[in-house]
Amino acid sequence: MTAPRTPRKAFGRLSLPERNYVAEALRTETVGGVLLLVAAIAALAWANIPALGDSYENVSHFHFGIESLGLDLSVAHWAADGLLAIFFFVAGIELKRELVAGDLKDPKAAALPVVAALCGMAVPALVYTVTNTAGGGSLAGWAVPTATDIAFALAVLAVIGTSLPSALRAFLLTLAVVDDLFAILIIAVFFTDSLNFAALGGAVVGLAVFWLLLRKGVRGWYVYVPLGLVIWALMYNSGVHATIAGVAMGLMLRCHTREGEQHSPGQHIEHLVRPLSAGLAVPLFALFSAGVSISGGALADVFTKPETLGVVLGLVVGKTLGILGGTWLTARFTRASLSDDLEWADVFAVATLAGIGFTVSLLIGELAFEGDAALTDEVKAAVLTGSLVAALLATVLLKVRNAKYRKLTEAEERDEDLSGVPDIYEEDDPAYHLRVAAIYEKKAAEHRRIAEEMESARLAEVPGGAGDEGDGPA
Repeated sequence: MTAPRTPRKAFGRLSLPERNYVAEALRTETVGGVLLLVAAIAALAWANIPALGDSYENVSHFHFGIESLGLDLSVAHWAADGLLAIFFFVAGIELKRELVAGDLKDPKAAALPVVAALCGMAVPALVYTVTNTAGGGSLAGWAVPTATDIAFALAVLAVIGTSLPSALRAFLLTLAVVDDLFAILIIAVFFTDSLNFAALGGAVVGLAVFWLLLRKGVRGWYVYVPLGLVIWALMYNSGVHATIAGVAMGLMLRCHTREGEQHSPGQHIEHLVRPLSAGLAVPLFALFSAGVSISGGALADVFTKPETLGVVLGLVVGKTLGILGGTWLTARFTRASLSDDLEWADVFAVATLAGIGFTVSLLIGELAFEGDAALTDEVKAAVLTGSLVAALLATVLLKVRNAKYRKLTEAEERDEDLSGVPDIYEEDDPAYHLRVAAIYEKKAAEHRRIAEEMESARLAEVPGGAGDEGDGPA
């Protein structure tokens, strides 16, 4: 007889290596997310304080670079095309790692975040399109509300202090990685107007050299950093968005370990570059992209113009319904049941949190409405508004469930035998139970000793004792 097949659990327990990787990655992204929030607030203040407003515009539009190489760019342009290439380089490594060693390696496990991410991009685009078709607005910004900003989302979690279980955090991270992949494809396919085939051919040759050097085992930052800069410059001049160069180089790194290796080259480089991406590149991009004029009239326009309303509804409503619906459909048709510790309300809260679309949404907004500075700023304001509304809704929903999340997190992190490995990963190991038994036996012996000492002390204390009577007069 064939044993009945155990239904697969959605949002089940992660493997220990995956859990450790997710914890480290999210720790860095959380710090970067806080810096991102600070940079966004600083940009808004800088652009809206009357005495400083002109200086923000002057600095953002200040040009520098090598004009003969086609690289005489403004500060804001360097931040968007240059610094974000570092962000997308890390995204490429993350995607490669997920494909060879993470959740995306197993097609059955990959189905959930991939379908959820695809629905979480398609539905916001549909919401934007319907809103602008009905309101007579421009359809050029359909891709603006499709992206999720993982760093901003994690910063919200850090600020509100919620203890989101590791399975939901991993889902959010994997969702964002897949989201980034398709955002990259959207940028490459839909926002490339003209091509310089000579420059594009040079970039392809540079990428081939990059790949060959990696396969030959050549090491040294002094080789790859100059080569990477050349590839980036050629990609920029080709007409394809320069961040694509970062993704391509990230995907070429080896992300599986070989015998004798503790970490793969991809993991090692990601560990080095991620702080630069999260702590410098993305916050600086936010500083020179989020500085839009905010006033009562401008905020009112966000909810009246079809382009801006479509962005807000896409982020707040489209993202939530898309991710929740995609998750439900995957669970329904793959017969995967939700983890016993979680409910659909938890998935709904995380889907709402994914409506925070900041970095990539701002970038796509600049590309979609290039040449129309006023509409670009209005769309940026809509991205900020939609992300803020999504963050507030997610805060309320997650806070309601935070007591349960805290218990789940404590159970995940409990390490009674002090082995450095959470107990839930050692429950099937006899040695673990022997260690715990020894610890409890030692504690029991200590409690017995304390109890015996207390009992001896109690017996020694005799109220109105004989000693007192013998000392009295005859």
